[in-house]
Amino acid sequence: MTSRWIKSTLPKGGYYFSGNEAAAEGAIAAGCRFYAGYPITPSNEIMERMSVRMREVGGVFVQMEDELGSIGAMIGAAWAGAKAVTATSGPGFSLMQEGIGSAVFTETPCVIIDVQRAGPSFGQATKVASGDIMQAKWGSHGGDYQVIALSPWSVQEVYDLTIRAVNLSERFRVPAMVMSEEAIGHLRESMFVTEKVEIWDRKKGKGVAPFGTEEEDLVPPMPTFGEGERLLVTSSTHDPYGFRKTDDPEVQAKLVERINEKILRNRKAIIQTEEYFIDDSEIAIVAYGFTARTSLYVLKSLRKEGIKVGLLRLQTLWPFPEEEIEGLGRKVKRVMVPEMNMGQVVGEVKKVCGCEVVKLCQNNGEVIRPERINEVLRRIY
Repeated sequence: MTSRWIKSTLPKGGYYFSGNEAAAEGAIAAGCRFYAGYPITPSNEIMERMSVRMREVGGVFVQMEDELGSIGAMIGAAWAGAKAVTATSGPGFSLMQEGIGSAVFTETPCVIIDVQRAGPSFGQATKVASGDIMQAKWGSHGGDYQVIALSPWSVQEVYDLTIRAVNLSERFRVPAMVMSEEAIGHLRESMFVTEKVEIWDRKKGKGVAPFGTEEEDLVPPMPTFGEGERLLVTSSTHDPYGFRKTDDPEVQAKLVERINEKILRNRKAIIQTEEYFIDDSEIAIVAYGFTARTSLYVLKSLRKEGIKVGLLRLQTLWPFPEEEIEGLGRKVKRVMVPEMNMGQVVGEVKKVCGCEVVKLCQNNGEVIRPERINEVLRRIY
């Protein structure tokens, strides 16, 4: 299975987009030709742009009655051969969880762009937060599964990581999520579109088992309805050919192990992080999303004063970058994790980081200001 390069759907050059507009264009550039969604603040601009752009690129746009219908329509479209994407925010993301579990177990590629907002429940619909990180991984019942979740920090990266999410979803037959935030979705800044885009397409195969494989990457070929294959697709426990095996412990164990291992075994192809000034640092920040932008700004000013602070930015949240965090813990004395929630990623950092970990949590519907990060860093330094 290899990638291929195609011409960008937008002309090469610079654009002045919001993060939500960039998400729509990234999905289209990666080959998305089916969008099913339901309007919810602060993701609405994605749906609005898709309602126009799908017609222009020969795709299908459907406004569903709710988010349950949206995730179900995406699963159906994917098995009909389409690359399918939707966008939502907190309450809608909650409604999609059962469908996400179904997509995981049926190994259905699809992409959910979650423009996170302040909660719980309806919370502050127009305000920012990063409160859905744990839900992205553990939201569907059962819990013994893997997904892919990416975290952009700029308009450019919303575009780039949406393309990457579609590619990873197709490559590994798994739901992939772009964990955007209100501050990123409504941020407007310059970005660049290249002349060509690298895309991945799902594997095909004649007469092979669509839910079982002996291949090294553990990803079975995925046929499409109408291609002459005998297809059974069920969210119940099933054998390699899709037959329900709800009383067979061996089938259950083997299937669950494989859908986990196909992601965990391919961590190196999925996980991306960025390091800033780590080599000589005594203290490091581990951050993601919009908060990573603020953190980089602060540490640059502190380094001018001789305070040796570095940054490890997480572009991939799930699967969690355990090796990268563990390595960081061997290099520095303390790690600080700022988050726009009550502490979700910091717990994962503490599990694998061998040094002292300090959390900085904020859940008031506002971005974490540079002054607050500066104050905490100076105190622990």
